[in-house]
Parts: sequence; structure tokens; C-alpha cells
Amino acid sequence: MTEWLKTLSIDYGRYKVMKIKNIIFTIILTILTLPLINLSAIAQSQVQDPSSKEIAPLNQKIVIQNVTFVDPEDAKKSTVANLIITNKLFDLVTQDDIEVSHTDIIFDAQNGFILGSLESGKIANFMILDANPHNNVDALLDTKNHILLAIRDGVIIRNNLKKESNISATEQQKTKKTKRAGWLAYTPPPIVLPSNYKDADWIKFDNDYFSSILIGALALDRQGWQTQNEDSLAQVGDLEAFNGGEIRALRFGLAGAIKFDKPWIYMVTGATHAFDKGYDTKTTDNVSFYDWRLDIPTFNNTTLSIGKQKEPISMERLMSMTFMPMQERSVVSDTLMPSRNFGAVLSGDALNQHLTWAGGIFNDWIEDEGSISKNATQLVGRTTWLPYLSTSEDELIHLAFGLRYSNAKETLRYASEPEFNQSATFVDSGNIDADATLTYNLEASWRKGPIWVVGEYTQNKIASDYLQNPALSGYHISAVYSVTGEMREYNKRSGTFSPLQVARTVEQGGWGALEVSTRWSVFDGNSGGLAAGDTSIFSIGLAWWLTPKFNLNFNYRWIDLDRCSFISENCDLQGRSSGFNTRIALFL
Repeated sequence: MTEWLKTLSIDYGRYKVMKIKNIIFTIILTILTLPLINLSAIAQSQVQDPSSKEIAPLNQKIVIQNVTFVDPEDAKKSTVANLIITNKLFDLVTQDDIEVSHTDIIFDAQNGFILGSLESGKIANFMILDANPHNNVDALLDTKNHILLAIRDGVIIRNNLKKESNISATEQQKTKKTKRAGWLAYTPPPIVLPSNYKDADWIKFDNDYFSSILIGALALDRQGWQTQNEDSLAQVGDLEAFNGGEIRALRFGLAGAIKFDKPWIYMVTGATHAFDKGYDTKTTDNVSFYDWRLDIPTFNNTTLSIGKQKEPISMERLMSMTFMPMQERSVVSDTLMPSRNFGAVLSGDALNQHLTWAGGIFNDWIEDEGSISKNATQLVGRTTWLPYLSTSEDELIHLAFGLRYSNAKETLRYASEPEFNQSATFVDSGNIDADATLTYNLEASWRKGPIWVVGEYTQNKIASDYLQNPALSGYHISAVYSVTGEMREYNKRSGTFSPLQVARTVEQGGWGALEVSTRWSVFDGNSGGLAAGDTSIFSIGLAWWLTPKFNLNFNYRWIDLDRCSFISENCDLQGRSSGFNTRIALFL
């Protein structure tokens, strides 16, 4: 939704009837339009017209879909959205799906143009015309023939919309569901595209040949370790040294399209540091480029993605960290699966998008300044399936399987912090020489409206005779609930869940979107001749999206660690610690 629409306070009296500078035109509008509405109200109260629609009773919600809003700053720009009137008061303008009940009144405005006063929390007074008054003066001079709907003091006084538009809420949701534009590639942008890019000229460029949009995000953290027993102190040292604040993420990027008949999508993103964790993230340069890839549409609705990108394995790895319920990924995902890699991925879907698939080949020789033959090569694939999807799509079951093979030509190391970025390393395998590795990942999710339960299991088998061929494994399971009722959309193109939508922001007089979550994660790093450490972590989280661009969240974790000391020769230690992290996230 465009930024001007989110902060909408259309007062066309103050605006001098949409900036029409001609004084005569304004007088005509005032003389002809307002008396017509008043006379219509009087006629409606005195004469019962059997063809007129029923006036909405008190405590009943009126939902008007497909209304065209003309930008007050630029009459050439317009946006189609839905609006809600509750108890005669203007409530909300949104481009998201609206949850309605069977008692609500629903109208289809047929892309008609709105004219009037809309201010959140105030009595609704407006009318909807079938033509743009900016381009067609007759729409104002002859409102009798051009008016579609008129509402005065929150009550419908004139309605010329088609009868079939006022259908039951249940039927409306089944037959008319808003379709969202999807990202072409298998993996969406790591930073959400700006919600106001249509009207923010300074962050976008568009011509007949290509388009571009600036994207960016800033995350500020404050870490506070609360407890640590003696065994944990012997294992990892004093954790209080990590207390304090940091810039967790300062990311920027550019995305857009090259406008062939089937547009190619490009994306370049970077950051001030290599914040994304993973065992093969080796750089701490001041500026690191995370993604630079080109997405090319190919045969049978498939896409070929070439460049540096995420490998297609694990929903938790594919989703952007800043939009997950928890602040950080689970310890097993950080330890066993990589951040990003150089390669090519071919992806597509089948069975009416109930099944997705992706497969790729990777080799990091470009970033590692080596050669393809001397650097490790990986083959990675993932397939997802929706065995159940309700008619309204508010409930679904998601299953997925991922596989990753590496010829392990480079030294391996599996290490991670305990789901806090400001921390000592808790699990660490040290350097490993191996002949090959094989990783598989299982996913399962159930979502029903604002409730989401998700879990993954990962195992990595290492072909290394001197370590007795160890197998490192772990799992995590999370329960997530949107207190304010929003639902995470499911991306059928990639088999992942989208960021939490904000139904009513604080700018619109609402509370934003509030999400609570819990997670239990386990990692088993002691196997064969390898003693990387066993750990289990229980986390609780609270995320408050005041707007789609502003998020406050809080995480608290209790951590158990079974591992020898990294700073002494002590073993058989059972370390216990706990702490919290707060985060402020801002998006362009």
C-alpha cells in the first residue's frame, strides 16, 4: 500500500476539491454536489423507494471493495483499495484481504472514484462516482447519472451499485480473493520491497526498458545476559562481556526488472558486515555483498536464478531473518546449513502450486579466489507439498524435504552462537577434513488463521574415517500466534511464509500487529570422534509491528550446554545460562 494511502486523511473541503484551481469550477462543485446529497437524504427519509438498498444499521460493518483513490499530490496517480466503515465511522483503508462476517454489508465499487471526507475515527461522508472528476467534469455536473454510492453521516443514502455486489460475506470470500503479486525467483528479496515505492520517486526509477527500486533495513540490538552458572563460565568464559548494544544489520540494495517480453529480475544487496551467520561465512569485511543474482523466466513457468544467492534448502534459511517470529535462526540451522553461495538454481511448481521444486549447483570459487576444481561443489534441492489447503486458504499443512551434497574439497567447520548474535561460540567442531558430506532437512508446518506451528529436523552425515564418520543433527519447533489476528500469507512460489501483515497501523489509529512466539531447539554435536557440543535452547519472543516499516521485538532464552571447556581441560560440564535481546528494526 502506498505511503500516502496509509496516512490517508482525505478532506476535499480543505483540499479545495482536489486542488481544482478554477474558482468557477469549485463554486459549481459546491452548489451542485452538496445540495444533491442533502436533497437525496431528505427524499430518502420521506419516501420509501423499493429499489433502494437497505440503510446499514448501527453496529454493522460496511466493506466497500475496489475503490479508486486519486493521489492528492498528483492527479495522474491512483490506487485501488478497500475501505471499511464501522458504526458510521470511517475505520480503515487497506489493500489487504478483509476478514468479514455474515452480518457485514459488502459492496463492489467497480473501481469507482471516491470524493469526500475520510478521516479515521470520524463520521463518514463521501460519494463514489463512475468517472474520474479530474478528467471528466460531467461526473460533477451530472452526479445523478454518475453517482454509484453516497454515504452521509455514516449512512447509505444512495446506492446504484449492481445488486450482485451486495452478496454474503462467506460467498464473497470464496469467489473474490485478492491476488498478491509474487516475486519471480524461488527466494524472495532478503529485505522487503518498499511498501510505498509507487509514490516515492526518490527510491525508484522506471522507464520503457528497465526499473529499479532501492531497498534498505536497519536493526539495532541491545543484549543483556542475566544468569550463568560455574560450568558455563568454564565452558565459554564470562558472558557479561557481551552485554551492550550493536548495529545488528545495516543492509541496502537495489532490485528491479529488465523489461523483455518476459521481464528478467535483478537484485543486489549488501551490508556493513557479514551479519548472516553460517559455517561457510568467512568474511568480516566492512562491506559485504549478500546477493547479486539475475532471475530469468524459462520454459513451462520455471525460473533460472544465477549468481550469489541462498541455497534452496530449509524454510528457516530461505526466509529473511528480519521477518521471522524470532530474532535469530535456530542453532541447528546456523550450524549445519550455509548462509549464501554462488551458483545456479532452476525452480518451478506443479499441481496448481500445491507442489514446488528447486534444484541447484554451487561453487564459491569467485568469492574464495580459487578455482572450480579446487573449491567444494554442492548439489542442493528442495521440494514442498501442500497436502491440505482449505477453500478459504486460511488453513493449510506444509511438508518439505531438502537434500544437500558436498564433495568437501575445502576444510569444514561447524560452529554457532546460542541464537544470540552477541555471544561466545557455544558449539564448535573445529576444522574437519572429510571426503564428502550429505545433509537432509525435513519440514512441517500447520497454519490456521493467526496460529502457526512450524518445525524442522536436519542431519548432516560427514564421510571422515578418522572421526568415525560422525552425523551431526538437530531440530527446532515453534508455536506462533498473532494476538491482533493477522495471518502470515503462504508463498506458493517458494513454499515459505511471508512477513506478518499489518491490518491497521498506529498511523491509522490501530495497534499495529502483535505476534508472540515460543521455540524449542536442540543440536547434537557429539557423534563419532567429534565433540562439538550438545545444546538445547528454549525461547520466548514478542514482536510488535507498529507499521510495516517499524518493528520492536524482544527475545528471552534459556540455554543448556553439554560440552568440554574451550578455555581449559575441564570436561563433563553442564553449562546453563540465560539472557535477553531487544531489537528495533526500521525499513526503507
